Amino acid sequence: MKDVRVLGSGCANCRATIQLVEDVAKRMGVPITLTKVDQIQDIARYGILATPGVVIDGAVVHAGGIPSRGQVERWFAPTPS
Repeated sequence: MKDVRVLGSGCANCRATIQLVEDVAKRMGVPITLTKVDQIQDIARYGILATPGVVIDGAVVHAGGIPSRGQVERWFAPTPS
């Protein structure tokens, strides 16, 4: 299970990012836990300056603007063994 956090104030881009992440994970059959992080002090701890931001398993993978569907698919693609 992947731990996904979407960082942002709840703006339209943040909501769209949450929906996109949920849709792609479901379509790809990847189980996730999704947390919305909307407190400025909590967002600042990740060191991003532009939202929405996306953190997966503790690593910042995106900041600023809505990620593309292809980007999100790559985040959830199986890693080669």
